Amino acid sequence: MTVSFKKNFSVKKCLPFVILMLLLGCQKPEPQPIPEQVQKQSEQDETVDLSSLCKNIENNMSTINAERTTFALEQINQDLKLCLPLSTFAEQKHLLVLSNQMYKNFLTVDRTPSQQVAFETYAFDLAQHPTIQQSHFEQLNLRDQYLLKHKGQAYIELFDAGKGLVNYRRSPEYLAKIFAPYMPQAEQVFIENLATQNMMPVFVENTLMIEPHEIANRALFWEEYLNQYPKSSYRKDAEYLLHMYTQFLFKGMNDSPVSETYTDQYSIQSSSLDEIEKLARVKNSYLALQATKFLQFLQLSEQQRLKEIPLQLSSKQQQSMSENQLTLKQLDQYLGLQNLSLSKTRHCFSDSVCL
Repeated sequence: MTVSFKKNFSVKKCLPFVILMLLLGCQKPEPQPIPEQVQKQSEQDETVDLSSLCKNIENNMSTINAERTTFALEQINQDLKLCLPLSTFAEQKHLLVLSNQMYKNFLTVDRTPSQQVAFETYAFDLAQHPTIQQSHFEQLNLRDQYLLKHKGQAYIELFDAGKGLVNYRRSPEYLAKIFAPYMPQAEQVFIENLATQNMMPVFVENTLMIEPHEIANRALFWEEYLNQYPKSSYRKDAEYLLHMYTQFLFKGMNDSPVSETYTDQYSIQSSSLDEIEKLARVKNSYLALQATKFLQFLQLSEQQRLKEIPLQLSSKQQQSMSENQLTLKQLDQYLGLQNLSLSKTRHCFSDSVCL
């Protein structure tokens, strides 16, 4: 039997199939994985570059002065984020000190007397009315003009401390965001919490700007911090903060005292008395013990105080003291308060570390 193809078989019908096969044959091969040796070389180059960057970072920080831009400052901050995780704790602390000086240099403005007046007027008005259009901008020092235009960048703030006191500062958030995440837990907790506490002014001149409730919370925080991190490198600063907030709580400041006489509970500012009474009920706290003794002190008569709280003062010293000064001396001794004044060498109420 003879088999024959039908005449209607056409090559045209096969063309699509042929074309498809040709196209598949022309496709580029799948990309091959990068050889391991090439990957390792790339990683080594990156390590060398990072090592060089971190080696030069101290020198780069030292070049920042009052003629540099916020862009230069931001670049160094980005470099710090790369280098801090690779640094020892001692190196991190060293870079932190350098960063303090770097910002101090950057924010220094050499003004003439007239420029100083113009700055104080302009900055105060700007702090009170951020959207106001100022007509004396051109009277400012050129560096002031630059910094005012770029405030908010590179952690630069115009800080209103009240009573007409306005100036530049590095935001307390700077160390909390740039340094703290890479430091040991004790130092990280210290920096992050002090940054939060110092975002707004604690006091202006001799007047407290925060309420007794906040003062009590901060005193309790620093007490607990010292219990939890007894070996913190910031221990002495935490002790100072605890003592200062304890004083603020029980005595206030000269222009915002807790009491004028301490004769009884009615002579105490009501908001302060409420917080001290709450504090006295806290368990396992030396601050609570001091609060309890404070309430006991208010119940003592003048004669009882003289008898139960003998002061080591000469007759001449006692005679030269006012009645209020004598009472405060008795209160210090009865509560075991360290009668500290604001330190001229340790500034703990403007940044996230004591400067």
